[in-house]
Amino acid sequence: MVSLRRQEGFRFEVDFGLEGVEPLYMDEPDPVGGNSGPNAGKVLAATMGNCLSASLLFCLQKARAEVGEIEARVEGVMRRNDEGRWRIAEIDEEISPEVAEEYDSQYRRCLSLFEDFCIVSQNVEQGIPINVKVNRR
Repeated sequence: MVSLRRQEGFRFEVDFGLEGVEPLYMDEPDPVGGNSGPNAGKVLAATMGNCLSASLLFCLQKARAEVGEIEARVEGVMRRNDEGRWRIAEIDEEISPEVAEEYDSQYRRCLSLFEDFCIVSQNVEQGIPINVKVNRR
């Protein structure tokens, strides 16, 4: 479970419930918030980048390919919907793993498989039912 607590303005402390893991501070950009941390869209982009990169790494390691550095760049493309509200219309991700040519067959095979094993991206693409309950304090 992840818990959030408002600090001030739109700044929230996020506790991941993991021993030894510092909280993450999230905020909205100016003019709404103080821009003192990532907003939810940026955290979603980071989540997608992490999940897809980790899935590719897992596949390559399972295929016994040596992997060096992996870098990923993720961008959420914002557009207004029919009601004029901002939405993340699509997510563009570019992953750059360091894999020697001697592992080319494993690399090509993993490119055809890894996306299917990323829990987050597959669920986001398919849509996740969200059950919201609001309790007044």
